Amino acid sequence: MELVSEKEKKQSSDNNNPNPDNALSLLDSSDSFNTHEAQEFRERLARDLKAGLHPLKHKFVFWYTRRTPGVRNQTSYEDNIKKIVDFSTVEEFWVSYCHLARPSSLPSPTDLHLFKEGIRPLWEDSANCNGGKWIIRFKKVVSGRFWEDLVLALVGDQLDYGENICGAVLSIRFNEDILSVWNRNASDHQAVMALRDAIKRHLKLPHSYVMEYKPHDASLRDNSSYRNTWLRG
Repeated sequence: MELVSEKEKKQSSDNNNPNPDNALSLLDSSDSFNTHEAQEFRERLARDLKAGLHPLKHKFVFWYTRRTPGVRNQTSYEDNIKKIVDFSTVEEFWVSYCHLARPSSLPSPTDLHLFKEGIRPLWEDSANCNGGKWIIRFKKVVSGRFWEDLVLALVGDQLDYGENICGAVLSIRFNEDILSVWNRNASDHQAVMALRDAIKRHLKLPHSYVMEYKPHDASLRDNSSYRNTWLRG
């Protein structure tokens, strides 16, 4: 579902409902749905369509972390992760997103997380523990635009190997902002590189930007999110 066009045409399309058959085809064509997930998706889809809403393929959650400088123990990090809001339709997304503080107004260090429902933004989460993340560093004046473009791509299921994506993080730091996209399987080289290419394509990254990849188990070993990355591309 194209969220950018939905934003532009929202006033004129409030009364237009998506075709249920087209929406259900998203489910029928996806081998990654198990039976329980398929049933939940069909039930949510039916409720949303009945209400005149535009269902997303996945339900998402925005999280917020205000980190304490100099404190890195895992207990304090988990305690600082706060759920902001969840959403499962285009309408709920825009209501939520339009009320979020812009990245440029957030203090450093702060993390904004957007993850699929049921996945916490932690390396140890069962969906994340075998995965990793692509990392891109931005000047603070442009990070908000790239973050918004990535959020729209994730929510609208626009990236290749979308079922392998867990979520994304924008890390607000003193001298730069860091965007990362988390995936489920760091050992699937084809999926990892395809995700890199999809991110570059959708964000229209200039050639001067370098992307780095780091598995979460490496982050656990060196207790660092962004140092000692494994791949550059």
